[in-house]
Amino acid sequence: MKGKFMEKKIDLRVKRTRKMIVEAFVHLVEEKGYDDITIQEIADEAMINRATFYSHFKDKQDLYDSIFETAIDAFTAVLDPNQIVQGNRLKVRQIEMVLKIIYERIQDNRKFFLTIMDASGNEILRKKIAEILDVKYAHIFNQLKITENDIEVPLDFIIEYMTSIFVGTLHWWITSDTDMDADDLSKLVVKLVGNGHLTILGIEIDH
Repeated sequence: MKGKFMEKKIDLRVKRTRKMIVEAFVHLVEEKGYDDITIQEIADEAMINRATFYSHFKDKQDLYDSIFETAIDAFTAVLDPNQIVQGNRLKVRQIEMVLKIIYERIQDNRKFFLTIMDASGNEILRKKIAEILDVKYAHIFNQLKITENDIEVPLDFIIEYMTSIFVGTLHWWITSDTDMDADDLSKLVVKLVGNGHLTILGIEIDH
């Protein structure tokens, strides 16, 4: 019993320390940019020593990747494949709601995303989303049986296309001076894609 209590206590301490490191890193990225941050500065900001940092992360890039993974996991947690597709039809309103939630989460951390979404950040995000779509949604896209002139559109093409749209519009949104909020952006993306490109490919849209 005592052993389990100690394990739980240690686990909470580990989580708390990782949280402090992440928060320190995010603050420093917002303040001076990713490239100029040192491990010592992260440790000082988190009020830990360098050894403690290295017990949680291999280096600065590992910490960066971990934050990206967490962000992507948070986004995909709201993406339930069974709720956005019914038979051979895409449920546009559900997709719009999901996009709004994702954009709101990004908006809450806009300064951080603005800092890290340079060319390399865009590419990391694009690859992560493509991997997620491939793993979690391949069967959904296959179920839709997307064709053009009776020729089935390759799955990897669809995934690359959808990923590019999401990352491209996201990058524009957080780097521009637009007043468009998360709700308006989600509606615009769904309207442009749902009423245009997807219907051209033969996907039935459920409004």
